[in-house]
Amino acid sequence: MTDRSGTAQETGAPPGAHPRRWLALFIVLAATFMDQLDVTIVNVALPAIQRDTGAGYSIGQWVVGGYALAFALLLVTGGRLGDIAGRRKVFLAGVAGFTVSSVLAGLAQSGEMMVGARSLQGAFAALMVPQALSVIQVMFPPGERVRAMGLFGVVIPVAAVMGPLAGALLTAGPGWRWIFWVNVPLGVLALAGAARVLPESRSDRPLRLDLGGVLLLGLASVALMFPLVQGRELGWPAWCLWSMAGSVPLFALFWLHQRRRGDDSPLVPPALLANRSFAAGSVLLMLVFSGVTAYFLVLVWGFQIAHGWSPLRMALTGFGWTVGLGVTANLAVRHGPRMGRRLVGGGLCLMGAGMSALVLVIARQGSATASWQVFACLAVAGLGMGLLVPILVDLVLAEVPAADAGAGSGVANATIQLGGAAGVAIIGALFFGLAGPGAPDPPVWVDAAWRALCYVPAVFFAALLLVPLLPRRTRAAAPPPGEP
Repeated sequence: MTDRSGTAQETGAPPGAHPRRWLALFIVLAATFMDQLDVTIVNVALPAIQRDTGAGYSIGQWVVGGYALAFALLLVTGGRLGDIAGRRKVFLAGVAGFTVSSVLAGLAQSGEMMVGARSLQGAFAALMVPQALSVIQVMFPPGERVRAMGLFGVVIPVAAVMGPLAGALLTAGPGWRWIFWVNVPLGVLALAGAARVLPESRSDRPLRLDLGGVLLLGLASVALMFPLVQGRELGWPAWCLWSMAGSVPLFALFWLHQRRRGDDSPLVPPALLANRSFAAGSVLLMLVFSGVTAYFLVLVWGFQIAHGWSPLRMALTGFGWTVGLGVTANLAVRHGPRMGRRLVGGGLCLMGAGMSALVLVIARQGSATASWQVFACLAVAGLGMGLLVPILVDLVLAEVPAADAGAGSGVANATIQLGGAAGVAIIGALFFGLAGPGAPDPPVWVDAAWRALCYVPAVFFAALLLVPLLPRRTRAAAPPPGEP
């Protein structure tokens, strides 16, 4: 028998564990994989999408960044709705909406329709994904939770780097519209499985949705992001600068609003950002994923569009990141609980070194840059990514009180997505500012590519400065007697 929180009562299951917890985890991880795949699957298909829908480059940025921005803005809200209305119910609504919006994206006839469908995908993903973290917290006993979180941590980067390859194969085969329609059978299977396996659960405390917080956070984020994406194409009118400057007081108002609510169901509990390791870890997450999400777009613009690399060649070249990640991810899962901070520091060093090498290669070789050179540099960066991504969120949450762990998970994942959206906007502004107006000029665009790519190792090395502020170990690793 299972109680309302989804806790197992049957004999044979560990105390506090649901008997079908691993099957439930597989289902929610499949949905998470589908979401993360869609973050990057459009990258190599973007030139074909722009050509067939008549979209400009700023619209192309919104196709990628709009998804991440909508996801980031509503992710914490989606987690809170699961606490209030029931996590199973909200998960099913998210999967259903994501599936329908995928169909709409596949049917898009204009760039604006594509951006709208992608934003809907991001919004429904924000209902779907937080429930995966809740399933881990509710259905798994503490001893198994580290393994479950490790699997969750591996799924995200693997899906992100598999996206370009899947996008290339589908674009070269049945066409780019299938990169969205392939979600339909996956969504149906996730719906059927979740309806049978997932137990219903909700918060034991009465909660209310902080609509004021949602509005303020949304306004602040859009005030910052919209000018970054559209400013270059519009000639950087004065309102763009005023909008970006105005985002600062809006973020401050959001924070004051959260403090004023106190314990009355704030969107972000004030105690979280008062926690030094969590605050530093959130900034680190934003920096890391702003670089991870953005780098591949520059390669697509610089080589696929300007030099005619095929989508498959571009995707196979980018697969170096996946190879590197696969080598070290298991190492992080095994040793991360005890060596968390050291692995994160070492991983950031490798990521910064790999991307710095890529910048130097493209700067030196220009349009003669070979696929194997890019592959090798990305493989080094992927080695670093594998060391930190499976454990990073768990490490950031290590010193967060248990009562705030759910909210902390939501904020950490929203920070990841907001960092990704910001990275796309910033690197797009850098690249097109350097490339100049008009049709692609191959030498100029490749020169703009390596200069814009300097942003990526810069944010990785900046994140390295925050590592000493993180906890030494994850919550699961209790230090032996006598060890600090």
